[in-house]
Amino acid sequence: MPKLIVGLGNPGINYSATRHNAGFIAIDVLLEKYGFQKQTENFKSEIYFSNIKGEKILFVKPQTFINLSGEAIISIINYYKINIEDFIVIYDDKDLEFSNIRFKNNGSSAGHNGIKNIINHLKTQNFNRLKIGIGSPGQYKIIDWVLSKMSQEEIDLIKEKIKSISNFVEDFILENDLKKIMNKFN
Repeated sequence: MPKLIVGLGNPGINYSATRHNAGFIAIDVLLEKYGFQKQTENFKSEIYFSNIKGEKILFVKPQTFINLSGEAIISIINYYKINIEDFIVIYDDKDLEFSNIRFKNNGSSAGHNGIKNIINHLKTQNFNRLKIGIGSPGQYKIIDWVLSKMSQEEIDLIKEKIKSISNFVEDFILENDLKKIMNKFN
């Protein structure tokens, strides 16, 4: 059974540097480290196939827009017969300080519409997550904050943080135990 790592974001150049695209940025960093053998556009997603430590892994960027991410994810999970415990979703979190990361293995959407859509499609809140802090919106409306552009310094901070924890992928493949990953990286 393959493993699945999905980064959330919005497709298109207009969104590429926004806070909501922290998940896409993380996938780019992981692809830089681990590479991929082939790429396809299928299931309303960009899918990158890698082989790490003898295990097949799919790195995915849904192209549905973030609020409909569950549509793409459920299609991929069903087609490739991926178990829920073999899946991690990476996304932005306004409740974490900028560039802080937090692994979780369940919970509500906390107002994140992409996660809400995934919960609706999977019919469970029990799935693995890696949250990337984008900082508090302060006086901004949430929608304006998550769609605001990050500076190059902010993007670089997120990239460095993901690089520093990128071995979580190997841990996930070898041990498949998010609790150990949480203890190591949180």
